[in-house]
Amino acid sequence: MLGGNTAGGGSSRRRALRLAGGGLTLAFLTAGAVGCEDTADGGGSGGSEGSAGDKPSGGGAREDGQAPEPLWTKSTSAQTFGDNDEFVAVGGVVIASGDPLAAFDAATGKERWSLEGGAVPGAPMLVGNGTLYLASGKYDGTVAGYDPASGRETWRSHLGKDYRQPKPIAVDEKQVYVIAEILEDDGSSRTNVIAALNSSTGRVAWSEQRDLGTMQMGVHAAVQGRYLVYTDFKKNLTVRDTATGQQVWTHKTTKTSYGFFAVHENLVIVPQGQSLQAFSLSDGAEKWSMKSERLTTFKEPAVVEGVLYIADSSRTLRAVEPGTGKQIWQSKALADAEVQVTRQYVKAGGVLYGATSLDKQGGIVAIDAKTGELRWTFNDKSGDSHAWLVATDGKRVFALHGKKLHALPT
Repeated sequence: MLGGNTAGGGSSRRRALRLAGGGLTLAFLTAGAVGCEDTADGGGSGGSEGSAGDKPSGGGAREDGQAPEPLWTKSTSAQTFGDNDEFVAVGGVVIASGDPLAAFDAATGKERWSLEGGAVPGAPMLVGNGTLYLASGKYDGTVAGYDPASGRETWRSHLGKDYRQPKPIAVDEKQVYVIAEILEDDGSSRTNVIAALNSSTGRVAWSEQRDLGTMQMGVHAAVQGRYLVYTDFKKNLTVRDTATGQQVWTHKTTKTSYGFFAVHENLVIVPQGQSLQAFSLSDGAEKWSMKSERLTTFKEPAVVEGVLYIADSSRTLRAVEPGTGKQIWQSKALADAEVQVTRQYVKAGGVLYGATSLDKQGGIVAIDAKTGELRWTFNDKSGDSHAWLVATDGKRVFALHGKKLHALPT
């Protein structure tokens, strides 16, 4: 599944300013290249105590329950707006959206390569079939694919001269899905198109014009089997057939967390204020729903290793069976520790790692995936107002905060 999940406050407003694009020129750098402030054993974690007391709490924590010290810390060129698709760990490297777009060795933190004039701040970076897909900022109607390990271009597709600023929104085994503005004769644009590009040949598999009034901005998408599902700032929840592009169904949502959702098997799971609803991808029928406590709203959902994790505005975190809506556990550990609401999740081993939008009393939290117990909170004490982002390669957990990139042990 590909699609961003995030919520609340300043970071949501920042994400509304996201622009697609990114003209790219590859510049290979030698090991130890300039432009990074290095610390071999990291900076101060400022970690807060978890509920494990003096017992080893897992997730790389020290004996006293404090967050672990970073394995390494780097200063980067990152320019992010808090969306999950701005930060990825793949192919032995970790990459944050920015200019230049730089890839750091996951184990050592050394810079592997750089793309000058890289991703426009906030632009999505999609990974599929071992390829990193990026939009072009040259307004030439192209989308390119790169080998994450080396930065070498491996694929390019041209949507056509009648379209402007194509932006990849999702990818599967066969196709890259993009949204682009349709150009009028005077160079303006009032409508946009959604299209599928063959990930082998680069040819356009299909394209469908979206309804007048829909926007290219604010789209979050995922591919699940034969279905492409997406939301936008106009509160549309739409499903299309990946083979033909034909619309299968669409719903007008009421209160979405800026369009964020999760998919699992034949379901799309959407937070709508106090309700969390699961709809069938095949026909849009509601399969199950869940209510939060009075005067609270659900935040961004994520399905990680077959479990749905979602927090609400009261800082209650739930683990749910995504197929049925049955609750596995409910934890108020975040609220008890006065930690900010988590909005992005990854898992390594038996530990769930969450990132918060707000920095104060937030950061990266480690949670026991079986019980919801809070293990520790990592914060670099920089005071940066950017949302925290988290990624993992299974061996390490990577935390991005503003321009600072930290590698944490699992």
